[in-house]
Amino acid sequence: MLEQISKFRKPMTNYQVPQNAMLKYKFYFEFTLANEREAAEEICREYVDTVSKIYFSYFKSYSSRLMKLQFEEQAAKDDLMGIEDTGHKGLFHKSSLKQKNTVFTIGSRGEVLTSLLEAAIIIPHSALKEEKRHPYEALFRSEQYALVDNACREYLFICDFFMVRGSQALELFNRIMSETLNLLLKNLRTFVSSCYDSIALFLCMHLVLRYQLLCHKRAVPALDQYWDTLQAIIWHRFEYIFRLNIQSVKDCDPTKFSKETKPHYITRRYAEFSAAVVGISESFPDERVTRLLAQLLDEVECFVLRMAAIFPQRKEQLIFLINNYDMVLSILIERTRDSSKEMDSFREQLSSRSAEYVEEILSPYFGGVMQFVKEGESLVEKGQGDQLKKQESKSLALVQSFSSSWKRSLETLNEEVLMSFPSLVTGSTLLQLALTQLVQYYHRFSKLLTPNAKAQLTNIHHIMVEIKKYKTNF
Repeated sequence: MLEQISKFRKPMTNYQVPQNAMLKYKFYFEFTLANEREAAEEICREYVDTVSKIYFSYFKSYSSRLMKLQFEEQAAKDDLMGIEDTGHKGLFHKSSLKQKNTVFTIGSRGEVLTSLLEAAIIIPHSALKEEKRHPYEALFRSEQYALVDNACREYLFICDFFMVRGSQALELFNRIMSETLNLLLKNLRTFVSSCYDSIALFLCMHLVLRYQLLCHKRAVPALDQYWDTLQAIIWHRFEYIFRLNIQSVKDCDPTKFSKETKPHYITRRYAEFSAAVVGISESFPDERVTRLLAQLLDEVECFVLRMAAIFPQRKEQLIFLINNYDMVLSILIERTRDSSKEMDSFREQLSSRSAEYVEEILSPYFGGVMQFVKEGESLVEKGQGDQLKKQESKSLALVQSFSSSWKRSLETLNEEVLMSFPSLVTGSTLLQLALTQLVQYYHRFSKLLTPNAKAQLTNIHHIMVEIKKYKTNF
């Protein structure tokens, strides 16, 4: 049996071969254990000593070579959500998507949790030949999956060959693997100490959850403490970076940015990042993450309102708010499956601001009619409807003004709304809301008129025919 153990030391050994060979001698170990306990313990010690060194050597080499495949450019302390986007300074700076991940956008990185979760591990020398670089979570996945395979096989082997169960099996496993596990923990601590890529860390946390589940499916509890330690190390840094991002948004000075009503890049960063975190969290919700997202949501909503306040006109403020709320909502709907607090909040904000914008945009063209309706309905509610007859001259003037300008006003309204929003769908939706609101005002207006004034009104049918010209198909 000692001879079989010595075969593990041969270079490039497939460890399963000598392990399978040892299982053929299992009866002899049982006999030795029953009759020569010291000899059996020597066999066990020799096995532990040999195999522990092999695993340590393998993972030390593999991890070292694996980390050389990481993207050369990493997220830095200035890559925070609220830091002003001045671009990378330097005449000769060159940015390449092959070399650097985006900090707030997940893109295809989430595949490490799905299609790549149990994919073959990365072979470092092959990747180097192809000059292929990877984000950290892809390297972490490969390293941890290699550990899962080796550790699960090792645990099941020692349970079988050495006939150990429960705490005895865990104690023997730890004697074999502890040095290797400590090495991997040390490497992780080194990485996270200077990491500012919160998406990478969050993906790693969820890889750990999935691999722990995989070990349980294979009836291997031996790595539970290791997984818990990994989670604690990663969470501590993830929370730290998350709070830095929250603070960076809080510290933003709106006056430093240009006055543009299009979606702000900080809002876009938030949308991409929150969609990534919410999307990743769907399988394993975490109350701690939910609380962080809620704090970030509050700060981003405050930032958007502070940015809107730099515009002097209310209409411009509303255009800015709608553009930003709409963009965030679109990204959240596209990237996540379930409704979230973030989605509900921005949907409510968008609805409220859209209604206010419709009133604001109609006012320059149909403000007289709108004001007459509001004042007239107030009189009717108070039981003072008779006073409307005294305002016939005013209502006749409004009818004549409307009849002479409504068609031209619709054209101008259409142009103004569509020019204000980068998204044609958003612009068209708001235009339809405005036109629907106009028709409602027109109906309410006609109910308040005297028969004489009502007789001079433009037929609603003509207005509806004209409005249909502005209906878009989306």
